[in-house]
Amino acid sequence: MEKENKAITSRDVDFAKWYTDVVKNAHLADYSSVKGCIVIEPNGYALWEKMQEILDKEFKKLGHVNCQMPLLIPENLLKKETELVNGFAPEVAWVTEGGNKKLEERLCIRPTSETLFCDYYHQHVKSHRDLPKLYNQWCNVLRWEKETRPFLRSREFLWQEGHTIHATSEEAEAETKQMMDVYYRFHHDILAIPSIQGKKTEKEKFSGAEYTLTNEDLMYNGVTLQMGTSHYFGQKFTKAYDVKYTTKENKEDYPYQTSWGITTRMIGALIMVHSDDYGLVLPPKIAPKQVVLIPIGKDAREPLELAQKLQKELVANNITTYIDDSDKSPGYKFAESEVNGIPIRIEIGKRDLEQNKLIFVRRDTREKIEVAKDIDVVKYTKGLLDTIQKEMYERAKKRRDQLTFEAHNLEDMERILNTQPGFIHAMWCGDEACEEKIKEIKGCKSRCILEDEKAIDEKCVCCGEKAKHHVVWGIQY
Repeated sequence: MEKENKAITSRDVDFAKWYTDVVKNAHLADYSSVKGCIVIEPNGYALWEKMQEILDKEFKKLGHVNCQMPLLIPENLLKKETELVNGFAPEVAWVTEGGNKKLEERLCIRPTSETLFCDYYHQHVKSHRDLPKLYNQWCNVLRWEKETRPFLRSREFLWQEGHTIHATSEEAEAETKQMMDVYYRFHHDILAIPSIQGKKTEKEKFSGAEYTLTNEDLMYNGVTLQMGTSHYFGQKFTKAYDVKYTTKENKEDYPYQTSWGITTRMIGALIMVHSDDYGLVLPPKIAPKQVVLIPIGKDAREPLELAQKLQKELVANNITTYIDDSDKSPGYKFAESEVNGIPIRIEIGKRDLEQNKLIFVRRDTREKIEVAKDIDVVKYTKGLLDTIQKEMYERAKKRRDQLTFEAHNLEDMERILNTQPGFIHAMWCGDEACEEKIKEIKGCKSRCILEDEKAIDEKCVCCGEKAKHHVVWGIQY
């Protein structure tokens, strides 16, 4: 067995250091001179572009259109919805001067854009004929986080935020569920990450929402990560911002609102679920580059010519492929493709060609496979990419299931969290005091309520009183 990449700490020795090493060695991001903010490098941004490309198509299939709201929000606008401003107050950054003049009113750098959309709706929604409005924007936001980590928590980050407004609560609630399902399929089918879907508790829901739906994922080390949320606002914001419309019955009413979003945090999840001590590992469906062709042998024309031929064939069949014909050593090229997470490496050596064979290397398992030179390379590569995608999901699901536990009392919770954190299924009475009591155990929080899941006990895991909800708990990033 070859030794692990020496530049990368073993994930079983120091998971946090391992994560940072992978981010830096795969050139996904680097620290910047702006405290709490990162430079997203080309490799990292290519992943975000791929996510954008796939999700944007899904949003548009459902009738959503993209728009762009201002970066700055006047203080008076933000304060109109009390729950929202109270929820975000500790994270808001303020602009107080323009040029060398003090502003008459502070401007908030957007932590989220509900207020701006409501201000827009106030001007443009007058009749039932104006509804629904199905908007989305791809943008950056700023939240003054105290502790930061690349992709997982940074002060400035990239995201998409969908904002829709509807004539009825039924339409708005259907939209809230629909967009959660879009995220759920994206995580499972594209990112190869098995997530669980449920409803946030009152304490953990989005500030100002009637309720929040969430996708929760489990990282390799058993720590949880919130990966996309969808919020139903009802009429809370439309009443606060005086957004009214005339119904078909010619009566005045307030419309119903939703918002939903995912962030560059998904890049962090890809790393922590799939990657290893050699670097980044990417599911083929999200990999910006799926195949690297490496011709081997100085001044050997045949390997390079075959690589060029295969590249044309693979690209013509929608398999993103590049040739590494640099003057680096073969070993360096192999290691570089590994750390960057290229799903398939095809080695084309003069000696192998003389023996009528090619070498395929899977990044996920690092398995070397000898195939006949005259094989249908396009068909074989497509099949191998599909196999890698499927098996990566299955391994992630197996790991998640291994780190999923049941707790029937606080002693169970403490034992699990002190031994090996993970998803903990436990019943809850619905009292916030119990939620706070559980949080005292290593900061464990409710991740989501499983509304259709069978009860595993009749009593609350904390107080022993009659349980109301089946909840998944865990330590979070």
